Amino acid sequence: MSVRTRFAPSPTGYLHIGGARTALFNYLFARRHGGQYLLRIEDTDKARSTPEAVQQIIESLDWLGLGPDETPVFQSTREPRHAEVARELLAKGKAYLAYDTPDELAAMRAEAEAAKRPFKYDGSKWIGMDASKAPSVAPAIRIIAPRGGETVVKDLVQGEVKVANTELDDMIILRSDSTPTYLHAVVVDDHDMQITHVIRGDDHLTNTFRQCMVYDAMGWHRPHFAHVPLIHGADGAKLSKRHGAVGALEFREQGYLPEAVCNYLLRLGWGHGDTEIIGREDAIRIFDIADVGRAAARMDYAKLTHFNGVWLRAADDARLTKEVLARFAKRGVLFGTEGGDRVAALMPDLKERAKTLEELAGAAVFVAQDGPPEMDPKAAALLTPEAKERLKDLAVFLTDAPWERKDLEQWLRDYADVKGVKMGAVAQPLRVALTGSTSSPPIDAVLFVLGRAEAVSRMLAAAGE
Repeated sequence: MSVRTRFAPSPTGYLHIGGARTALFNYLFARRHGGQYLLRIEDTDKARSTPEAVQQIIESLDWLGLGPDETPVFQSTREPRHAEVARELLAKGKAYLAYDTPDELAAMRAEAEAAKRPFKYDGSKWIGMDASKAPSVAPAIRIIAPRGGETVVKDLVQGEVKVANTELDDMIILRSDSTPTYLHAVVVDDHDMQITHVIRGDDHLTNTFRQCMVYDAMGWHRPHFAHVPLIHGADGAKLSKRHGAVGALEFREQGYLPEAVCNYLLRLGWGHGDTEIIGREDAIRIFDIADVGRAAARMDYAKLTHFNGVWLRAADDARLTKEVLARFAKRGVLFGTEGGDRVAALMPDLKERAKTLEELAGAAVFVAQDGPPEMDPKAAALLTPEAKERLKDLAVFLTDAPWERKDLEQWLRDYADVKGVKMGAVAQPLRVALTGSTSSPPIDAVLFVLGRAEAVSRMLAAAGE
């Protein structure tokens, strides 16, 4: 059978970055083995599931390039099938009707707590009971747990894990209102979707033993399981908002590229020698679930930002220009067609200094807008009377300069030689006047892209003319 994996988020909020990594591992494993990668929306928690969360999950996966190979499956639409399997188990004698009331169950838990022992449901009184003697309450259906031995799972990440069957009890698979429980529904869905490999967070590991009861009782082949350790913050605590961004789309808003996020998530708890910068095609070629470590990974935002800078420098200039102009629109930065063209022309130099799209947009504002740039305080402090005089002189000197980038740097050096000053005494006041900052792309590139008229106008404005 062809490899089939699935990512199965609950639409009760944003797609957590840990969920995004799980989706990535499922995608890569399926692609590596020439199989299919599917999406199931586990929306049976009707009180907390929202259409907005569904849309956000799908949008997040699309942004990351992790859209599924088939139409997403919504778990809530399959409740009749979940109930059908529960009743089939009942008919096979693998499950039974349990007539306990909520009050009776609460009393059982209280008794166990008072005795300082774990609560374990005992429904032996219902097994084989004459239906004519049943209480007049709607029953739940409980599966019969194995009574001896142990349940063993050969996990592709955690190794062989086992639990004594005495630790398992007869879990509910169909509630008294005929709605399925989560642990039952997941098994039925994975079986019907022909899932061969269940790759998910290790917080689901304990659920696996209970889910195996359904597989085994139905005589279904169990899928291969791989439980991946969770992502923690730098302090070792469960990753949360207090550590920084945790939602996939938050990273998009902060200016991270999807390929950088995926590259970082791939390396978070998975290794392949010393190689760190890995593109999608290479990731598909080399990904092996066996290389996932058993220890929790720790989120390192500085390293993610480094990865992003690497990918940003490699990105297509036209794509980056489009991203920057879109961010201008969100910020309310006004620019015309000519300003957009200038951003595009300077992009090869702009992207060399930025780590995120937000930084890139901030660095590009000066070139997009006409007129004197907004001056930061550190830059403004450099506009001494001597610097202003230098700018006036430079404006005259550059009026006749050939406006080609290859010539402009030499003209500036010639000017410095003639005046007997260091190049920095020329370039720095000029940089401040043109960009409003003490750092920028090479000054010859800035001059060339702004054009003679705009550059000279800014120089004279900074000089107070």
